[in-house]
Amino acid sequence: MENMPFQTEVKQLLHMMIHSVYTNKEIFLRELTANAADAVDKARFLSLTKPELAKEWEIRIAADHEAKTLSISDNGIGMSEQEARENLGTIAKSGTKAFLENLEQQKTAGSPELIGQFGVGFYSVFMVADKVSVDTLKAGEKEPVLWESAGEDTFTIGKGTRTEQGTTVTLHLKSDCEEFLQEWKISSVISKYSDYIEHPIRMMVTHKDKDGKDVSEDRTLNSMKAIWLRTPSEVKDEEYKSFYSHLSGHYDDPIRRINYSAEGASEYKALLFIPSMRPFDFTMPGMNRHTSLHLYIRRVFITDSCENLLPDYLRFISGVVDSADLPLNISRETLQDNPQIRKIGESLTKRVLTELVKMQESDREKYDTFYSQFGQQIKEGAASDYANREKIQSLLMYETLNNPEGKLITLKEYAASMPSGQKEIYYMSGESRAYMENSPHMERFRKAGYDVILMHDPIDEWVIPQLGEFDGKKFVSVSRAKLEDASEAGKELDEKAKKASEEKDGKDLLSAMKKALGDKVKDVVFSGAMTESAARLSAGDMDPSPYMERILKAMKQAGPDVKRTLELNPAHPLIAVFEKFVAKSPDSEKVGEFASMLYDQALLAEGSPISDPAKFAKRTAELMTLGIEKEI
Repeated sequence: MENMPFQTEVKQLLHMMIHSVYTNKEIFLRELTANAADAVDKARFLSLTKPELAKEWEIRIAADHEAKTLSISDNGIGMSEQEARENLGTIAKSGTKAFLENLEQQKTAGSPELIGQFGVGFYSVFMVADKVSVDTLKAGEKEPVLWESAGEDTFTIGKGTRTEQGTTVTLHLKSDCEEFLQEWKISSVISKYSDYIEHPIRMMVTHKDKDGKDVSEDRTLNSMKAIWLRTPSEVKDEEYKSFYSHLSGHYDDPIRRINYSAEGASEYKALLFIPSMRPFDFTMPGMNRHTSLHLYIRRVFITDSCENLLPDYLRFISGVVDSADLPLNISRETLQDNPQIRKIGESLTKRVLTELVKMQESDREKYDTFYSQFGQQIKEGAASDYANREKIQSLLMYETLNNPEGKLITLKEYAASMPSGQKEIYYMSGESRAYMENSPHMERFRKAGYDVILMHDPIDEWVIPQLGEFDGKKFVSVSRAKLEDASEAGKELDEKAKKASEEKDGKDLLSAMKKALGDKVKDVVFSGAMTESAARLSAGDMDPSPYMERILKAMKQAGPDVKRTLELNPAHPLIAVFEKFVAKSPDSEKVGEFASMLYDQALLAEGSPISDPAKFAKRTAELMTLGIEKEI
């Protein structure tokens, strides 16, 4: 055996690999089975022109409980002594990479699909082993090679014992890693990371027969069935449903399946599922929202936490993305900033949104079902995904004033139904449809025949300001809208408001109320916006809505101190008698009380809390008493 120093500062690099690069120890088995699969692929490719190299391709795992060793063997291409020195003696020296470069130089067609970077992944073994030996025989050669190292400053290289082509990697496990000798542990790791490798991964396992005796059985640990690589017409619906349940952990039937294959600059296949029901834990804090979307490279599982594969608002998607050419750098755990991942994510996002648009157009009932479960997430996308905003806007759906409760329409459908005189898209936000339907803000719109979008989802308050407009039409809240009603009734309301503002009694009422309410309001004015209510509070163009204020308070966030304008309906009997009362008794204490009651009524009408409910109830009771006494 020849003792040689590593060609790099291996001790320092290994410390980094073991303690910084990989997040869990079981990764080593994924790396070794991926390397073994590469070796088999190389040999299988070369056997096309050298039939003598052909074998019944396989990967084998063996656990020796007495020796505390774990071995991973393959009958692939193997390594010569020079290759062992180069590939195992230098960190990040990739045998796979060199193999592909050699094929490229030879302009060889039909290169095998290989998962790269042998020199890096191999060293993950030192997370679990204090000594590793590699016994290898190059295909077509006669002299086996044995490479050994304890992961320190040197390695030894000498004559091996293999008699057939391939490689055996033997790990002398650390005392705290002996769980990897257990059959159940090995099986679970293979199932998680290497289930879809196309070559069988076999292991002799022991179980009890019916007489209680130990019986050994040669078992294949991986399924080798990558459903996403099969032609969709060859896969039964039951198989897709079963695979979806396996990925997502849920048992609803997916509402849509997307089979996608990309070729060209970036090659990958994707099998994605759109669920029909929102999981019960979907919105729970602390839940990993991307665990149902798995990234594979050449059938080898890489991660279920690659968030850049799809934006956060599409986190309900389950599926698999299998890349053919994604480069693996120092670690398979850190792919988040990879530009190819971002490109794949952009492409997949467009594909999912296109599928949703198709569903909306061709099967509205099915899309309505989907939207009832994941409408909030689509709204998130409308506010955050600028690149796809137009397409996402077309997916948004809302209830409206002129449609029955529960019926949702698109923004395009709303715009198509707008009267010719309507220039803006009107909306209102609040806790419920019933509250919004009966709001003073709706009265003039209802009279004019204009439809109003009803938004009772808190996220809408965040989305609409981000959108700004749709199809060239601005979104305008009914509390801010300057409705130009062409009807005679509307003109009459405006004239009454203007006249009341100019008359002495009207000016006296406004002045008295401003004095009584003080800094509670920005102003007190007459308005023709109401047909039934006595008063309402209107917001400025840049002010948050009352609903948004309530949301912020519920979230314990300090919002701006917004003062709104109190608008009075000059045609309402209450305002008329209040005018007379102020004219007769301008200095009465009751003026202030009645002004406060009117202000509190306006607050209640918009859904906002009043400052002193007990005082309001007392004043209401007193007025009721007076009213009842007159009826007796």
